[in-house]
Amino acid sequence: MPELVVTALLAPSRLTLKLLRAFMWSLVFSAALVAAAVYGCIAFTHVLCRPRRGCCGRPRSTPPACLSNPTLGEHCFLTLKSSGLRLHYVSAGRGNGPLMLFLHGFPENWFSWRYQLWEFQSRFHVVAVDLRGYGSSDAPRDVDCYTTDLLMTDIQDVILGLGYSKCILVAHDWGALLAWNFSIYYPSLVERMLPWLPEKLLSMSDFQILKTTLTHRKRGIPHLTPSELEAFLYDFSQPGGLTGPLNYYRNLFRNFPLEPQELATPTLLLWGEKDTYFEQGLVGAISSRFVPGRLEAHILPGVGHWIPQSNPGEMHEYMWAFLRDLLD
Repeated sequence: MPELVVTALLAPSRLTLKLLRAFMWSLVFSAALVAAAVYGCIAFTHVLCRPRRGCCGRPRSTPPACLSNPTLGEHCFLTLKSSGLRLHYVSAGRGNGPLMLFLHGFPENWFSWRYQLWEFQSRFHVVAVDLRGYGSSDAPRDVDCYTTDLLMTDIQDVILGLGYSKCILVAHDWGALLAWNFSIYYPSLVERMLPWLPEKLLSMSDFQILKTTLTHRKRGIPHLTPSELEAFLYDFSQPGGLTGPLNYYRNLFRNFPLEPQELATPTLLLWGEKDTYFEQGLVGAISSRFVPGRLEAHILPGVGHWIPQSNPGEMHEYMWAFLRDLLD
C-alpha cells in the first residue's frame, strides 16, 4: 500500500490522539491554575490575619528534642549505589528479625513512624527513612531527579545497602504509592512557568498551610503536640527544604504504569473511613484489579488520613495479625 495512502488513513487517528492529549493537558493546566488561585488566597489570608509572622517561614536553627529521642533508634546515613545520594534513616532492632522498612508521605518525614518504631523493634529490624528530598537526606533540586523509577530504585538500594534481599514494606500516602510500584516492578506546566510558587505559598505566615494540614480539628493528626509539629516543620524550614518534597508532585504525571499490574505479594491495606484525601471506593478497585485474592483490606470507622499517628494501636493489631504467619 502506498505510503501516502497509509498516512491518509492514519491521519484521523493521529489527529484524535493529539486533540485528546491537548484536552487532557488543558484540564491539568486549568486545575493547576485553580489550585494556585485557591491556595494563594488562603496563604494571603493567613498573612493578613497574622501579620507578625510575615510572608515567609521562620527558619529553625535547632531541631526539637523529640527528633533525637534515643528510644526511637539510631540515626544513620546510607549512600545509595545507583545514584550516590545519601539518605538519612533511623534504625532500631537490628538482629531481631526481618527488615521492616517504613516510607513516609507529605508533609512528613521519618518521625511520622515513631509509634511503629517503638512497637516493632523487638521482633524486626525497623528502619524509617527520610526519602530523597526530605529531612537530612540529600535533596537534588532538579525536578527530573524525582521520577517514580528513580524513587523505586532508591528503595531497592536501601534494602540491599542494609544487607537484605527483601523486606516488609510499610508505607503511607506518597510512601504507599512508591511501595506499590516497587512491589510490582521489583519482586506540569504551571510548575515549569512558576517553579517558586508552591514553596512560597506553603511557607507564608510561618508555614501556616502546613500547620493547618497537620493540626486541623477534623482533617489533621489528633493530639499532635507543639514539639511533634516542630519535628516536621524543622526540616521544611531549612533552605530548600520544601523543594524536594514538592518535586514529587511535579512528577505526578510522569512514568506511572499505563496498564494495570497485578501485585503478587500478600498485602495489608488500612483505610480511614473519614480520609478526606483519598476516595474510599479505591479500596474495592485495588482489591479487584491489582491484588485479586491477596489483599486484606480494613476500613477503620471514624478514622482519617493519618492512621500511623492517629490510630497506632489499631494499626499495630492488624499488622501483628497479618504478620503472624511470617513470625511463626
